[in-house]
Amino acid sequence: MSASDVRSGRSASASRQRSGVSLGVLGLEVRRILRNRRTLLFTVGLPVIFFLLFGLNTSYASLKAGHGNVSAFIMISMALYGAVLATTGGGAVVSLERAAGWSRQLRVTPLSPLAYIAIKMLAALVLGLVAVLAVYAAGILTHKPAMPVSLWLATGAAVWVGSLLFTACGLCLGYLLPSENVMQVMSFVLVLLAFGGGLFIPLSQFPAVVQTLAHYTPLYGLNQLVHWPLIGGRLHAAWVANTAIWLVVFVGGASWLFRRDTARV
Repeated sequence: MSASDVRSGRSASASRQRSGVSLGVLGLEVRRILRNRRTLLFTVGLPVIFFLLFGLNTSYASLKAGHGNVSAFIMISMALYGAVLATTGGGAVVSLERAAGWSRQLRVTPLSPLAYIAIKMLAALVLGLVAVLAVYAAGILTHKPAMPVSLWLATGAAVWVGSLLFTACGLCLGYLLPSENVMQVMSFVLVLLAFGGGLFIPLSQFPAVVQTLAHYTPLYGLNQLVHWPLIGGRLHAAWVANTAIWLVVFVGGASWLFRRDTARV
């Protein structure tokens, strides 16, 4: 075997190694996230409190909303907010890792940028699932939300999977912002996006120009999609397009920022 063949074999082997997702690294990421009590309190406790404050009104329990009631609608909204908080925060922790010099360590590992981003997204999804289950558990225990069992499962799954979008968003923020500011900026941005997407207040309550601009914000399409099984009616292609386009933007941006960051060190 020639020297060139050996080099080619090593190159191909390295390429294969760089394309995979390490289950060991994924497990470490999940355990690290779930051990952070402050994050759990913020991303799980806050949405549950919001649901208990705004979703238990007796009139909402008797007011119909699609195939269920308004309490169920609010529960879905708060579960989405919790999942978005969880997944965005899970992605944004890369800012802290950068400050600790983790980017320099990644340069000498076989982990590819896309594999690293995939691991971060999957780990953050675990925290997002905890947030969704907490809000839905509060709904079950209070007996206020009413909708068929199939819709409990469908809307919960839609919220959880859809929150993947904001894991990528969190990664972008983590690479763009310094570690001392990332969480404050992230919280402010998410509140603005929640209002812009109609998560807290129906968009019909805003001026026409705000309603138009809201259709292009990252949370608008996702908010419509997770409520669609409950509300029913026509599934608009614009909702799907909005979510898909922002997912591509965030994943592509996070991958590029990761490459740029590791190239500096």
